[in-house]
Amino acid sequence: MTNPPGLMISAPASGTGKTTVMLGLLRALRDDGMTVQPYKSGPDYIDPAFHLAAAGRPSFNFDTWAMDGALLGGIAAQREGADICVAEGSMGLFDGVATRGQSGFGSSAETAAAMGWPVVLVIDVGGQAQSAAATALGFKMYNPDLPFAGVILNRIASPRHERLTRVGMEQAGVTVLGSLPRRGDLKLPERHLGLIQAVEHPDLEAAIAGYADFLRENVDLDALKQAARAGAALPTGPLPRPPAQRIALARDAAFSFTYPHLLTGWRAAGAEILPFSPLADEAPDARADLVWLPGGYPELHAGTLAAASTFKAGLRKHADTKPVHGECGGYMALGAALIDKDGARHEMAGLLGLVTSYEKRKFNLGYRRAVLEHAMPGFAAGAALRGHEFHYSSILDQPDAPLAAVYDADGNAAAQSGSWRANVTGTFFHLITGEGA
Repeated sequence: MTNPPGLMISAPASGTGKTTVMLGLLRALRDDGMTVQPYKSGPDYIDPAFHLAAAGRPSFNFDTWAMDGALLGGIAAQREGADICVAEGSMGLFDGVATRGQSGFGSSAETAAAMGWPVVLVIDVGGQAQSAAATALGFKMYNPDLPFAGVILNRIASPRHERLTRVGMEQAGVTVLGSLPRRGDLKLPERHLGLIQAVEHPDLEAAIAGYADFLRENVDLDALKQAARAGAALPTGPLPRPPAQRIALARDAAFSFTYPHLLTGWRAAGAEILPFSPLADEAPDARADLVWLPGGYPELHAGTLAAASTFKAGLRKHADTKPVHGECGGYMALGAALIDKDGARHEMAGLLGLVTSYEKRKFNLGYRRAVLEHAMPGFAAGAALRGHEFHYSSILDQPDAPLAAVYDADGNAAAQSGSWRANVTGTFFHLITGEGA
């Protein structure tokens, strides 16, 4: 198996422009004739779809809190056939949780260290000049064992600003790999969970091509290629196994948040994925052994889902004899009702008694460890699962039996236990993996 060189694109904090750099770099390298394998460090299920569009290869998540070494190795193995790997970090480079998970604390620095990939730090230098070098030097020296390629200066205001900032970096011994002028038209559209979905971008291809041109004009691509390094190959383990042989998977603008390594693992083990669109009022395939409703944005499409009679009838018929599972947005759609931001009540599938409200917003974010009190597709009662929760909905009623005892990353009990009734199960967390799975 080949072990191509790689880079970690990270930053001191969120909002510095690293996604723009990531997408532009993926496409620029691809335009240069390279086969590029993208990755995302951390539990993000939106960015990988943008990576796929830019690189032409599926992007996969590394997560040291949720994943053990075998699964990390299995995800690393997806780089087979690539000339270079490029990973995008989450939040700040060293940001993670306080309590160790399966193989770490969930930081991008851990991913870079495990893979042996040098860090490229994207720094927003707006409002400062030489002082930015202190930030860069601090990140370079915080963990001296972590390979550090250099920095890309973002939001440069003028040639004078760039010159002063570069002077500071030179004095600190920090390599500058590029300087990006301030441009307001490069920001990707966002909504309450961050970026909009890739499928919703009005002209994603043109945007990515523009990012690539911008990077090519302002970043030393040859220096980035030369900075990439390959670390020791990780022991390879299997990706998660499928919860059924034939899986009807909801897939549209309302339901799309599934981690790529899960679907790849399911297919690799021989499972058949049967996509369908609730928004198009499609029923799940009658041949399916399991219906899986991923997370997404049902609160933005509540009226359409409430009126989707063919979808709801097909879902109910399936649930009479075979399992149905929903996570986050999918869980909400399995409930009795969803109340939108204007306070309007929309009747959902009614397979569970769950009533959720987006009018009464409550921020729910973080890793989750769940110990199942009842079986769910692919896992027996007593199994421990690792996942991540990110939504703004509040629970008004959850009358069914709890599915699991759920805890945050520090082991504190979480209120969102999920629930089950007959053949139907649901959780608010997005599954990443089962422990020992």
